[in-house]
Amino acid sequence: MRTKIRWWRYLLLTLAALVFAFPFYFMVVGAFQLNPTNSPGSLFPTDNWTTQNFTNINGRLDLVGSLLNSSIFTAGVLLGTIVFGLLAGYALARLDFRGKSATWVLMLLIQMVPFQLLMIPLYVQVTRTYGLGDSYLGMILPFAINTTAVFIFTQFFRALPQEVFEAARIDGASELRILRSVAIPLVRPALVTVLLVTFIGPWNEFLWPFLITKDVTMQPLAVALANYISNVAGSTANANGAILAGATTLAFPVVILFCIFQRYFKASEIGSAVKG
Repeated sequence: MRTKIRWWRYLLLTLAALVFAFPFYFMVVGAFQLNPTNSPGSLFPTDNWTTQNFTNINGRLDLVGSLLNSSIFTAGVLLGTIVFGLLAGYALARLDFRGKSATWVLMLLIQMVPFQLLMIPLYVQVTRTYGLGDSYLGMILPFAINTTAVFIFTQFFRALPQEVFEAARIDGASELRILRSVAIPLVRPALVTVLLVTFIGPWNEFLWPFLITKDVTMQPLAVALANYISNVAGSTANANGAILAGATTLAFPVVILFCIFQRYFKASEIGSAVKG
């Protein structure tokens, strides 16, 4: 009976995986086809393969420069998210200070406010007050502190045994030393999770970079590809191939990153930190 249930479970999981993977398959295959959506047979092509769609992208925009802009933008957001997330999460989980509960509630309330609601005030402040339009810092600042990352780190730090921190304090370690040498090694799954989830956000972010960058040379890949797709859709014989090639170019780094780091998505051996 258990074997039969397990067999059905694997079958359902396999079918669900195929359903979720099919749009990605269609995107990749269509990006290499001359006519990606003209007939049902195009879903399983045997001919009409081409790399012209990607060649057109490279010819219409500075692909290397756009990739560099996206990399700098994403790296800056990741750095701010990890540094501020770890510090704030550790403070909220393991330190006692006045206003701690109010700070926690305020952070949860901030998560309920959509970014689009704050976009216009942020735009005015970043461009007019600080003069950071068309700059990497102007793109990074609104995303430098991620309340979701703070929440994740706080919950993981709270789950760590109190004895670990007490032993480190008895040995004379400072709070920063405890965070660096004790806490962070025990929350590596949370660290990798935050990195991957945060990477996807700024890498695919379109609206804020589009709003803040007027200089084409400063635009990240998502904005450059959106402009390319909107301009090329009505001027090429293979508009669908161009669109799918652009989507594939944008999604490829995220897929590669997930494939490399997926093995780190596992439970943390927190209990092994406590002897006895």
